[in-house]
This record gives sequence, structure tokens and C-alpha cells, in this order.
Amino acid sequence: MAIVNVTPDSFYSGNSFTTKDELLFHTEKALKQGATIIDIGAQSTRPNALLINENEEAKRLVFALDLIRKEFGNIPISVDTFYASIAQLAVSEYDVAMINDVSGGNFDKEMFSTVSSLKTAYILTHSRGDATNMQNLTDYNDIVSDILSFFQLKIHQLRNLGVNDIVIDPGFGFAKTREQNFILLKKLDYFKEINIPILCGISRKSMIYNTLQTTAAESLNGTTAANMLALQGGARILRVHDVWAAKEAITIFNEYLDA
Repeated sequence: MAIVNVTPDSFYSGNSFTTKDELLFHTEKALKQGATIIDIGAQSTRPNALLINENEEAKRLVFALDLIRKEFGNIPISVDTFYASIAQLAVSEYDVAMINDVSGGNFDKEMFSTVSSLKTAYILTHSRGDATNMQNLTDYNDIVSDILSFFQLKIHQLRNLGVNDIVIDPGFGFAKTREQNFILLKKLDYFKEINIPILCGISRKSMIYNTLQTTAAESLNGTTAANMLALQGGARILRVHDVWAAKEAITIFNEYLDA
């Protein structure tokens, strides 16, 4: 899953595109390098990011979806949003395949019923709070058990509404400390008991660049190492800024499994 941000304030500027040429060039590059899903985000969800309203998010998203659908046809697209109205727009007007909700349905109480009515796939992410306060909400009894309980509850709610095409995302960086992120990565295989595909989005995040005492721009090698650990833990989808590096990691991992 290739990250395509149409935001001016993403934590990693290397995948933030606000012009037509930038957007089309990066999307074509990602597809040629092996991306099978393009994940478009029109609102930054990094810690302390400023919340934009539905109208501004829709404006940014329509700009991107119009261009990408016109240029690349019916490629699989995921839209990164926590607004139910944006999900409705993206699926009904642009045939988007997945809704990637970093709030786990907590921000907009209409999200689950909207996804149900749209009959689209849903990425269920564990998080707490929002961008302004999530880094203060990191107290857990047992982080793995607590997140498993969160998923079990939310999956039950979704299935009762008829949503069965679900992917889970442990939410690396969302209301977790650096140490907690590594605990999740080490114990990722615990989440396989839910028997639902796991998505990992750890690309160039602070858990990597703070550990290496570097920057997001300089953390590709660390990201590749972390992605390999995620694959070993059972990740089925890698959400990444650098498609070629992730694709190579997947190729090596598959060869390792087949040896």
C-alpha cells in the first residue's frame, strides 16, 4: 500500500503532494514499483497536527481522486479518513475499494453504519484520542491484551452491521510510546488469532528515527528492517512511503518462506 498524501503538513514531506504533476508522477512511480493499493490521505494524522473540517478534506481529496481516476483508471484505492461523509463521497463517486479510518470508528459515530451501507472494505485501526492529545493517552494495563480487546469489540460491532471485509491495523504511533510500539511489533503474531488480515504502517515513523537518532528523511533503512519484522509477525499489508524498498523486502521474505 503506497502512501499518497495531499496535505501540506505531513510528518514526512517526501510523500506529500499538492500539485497535479507531483501527484501523478508519484502515483505512477508507486504503481510501476509494485504498489497494489494507493492510499490517499487528505488530512495529516501525525501528533499535534491541526484538524481540518470535512469541506477542506473533501476539496483536497476530490482534487486527488479526479486526477488519479482519470489518469490510471480503476486501480485499487484506499482513502484515509475518519469522516463518514468523506467515506460516502469516496466510495459512491470514485469507487474507492477501502476506507482507512485511523480513529477506529471513534471520531465519527456514523462511520461503521456508513461503511456497512457502502459495502466497502474497512481498515480498523487502534488509536486513542486525536492528533492533539493521543501522545498523552499511553497508559495500558497490558498493551497487547488491551488492543486485542479493542479489536474484538469493534469487529463484533462491524459484523453485526454486516461489515465482513475488515483489515486490522495495530496503530503504530497512535497513542503509543516508542517502547510500546516495539512491544507491539515483537508480539504482532498475537493478533493473528483474530484471523483477519493485519496491516502495518510503520514507514519512517518516530519509533524508527528516534531509535536511530536520525530523521524521517533518513530512516529508510530502519523502515525496511522494521517492515521485515512486521512480515515475520504476520503482516499482510505494508503501508509505506517507499514502494520499491518494501517490495524488495516482501520478495526476500517470500523466498525465505519457500526455502
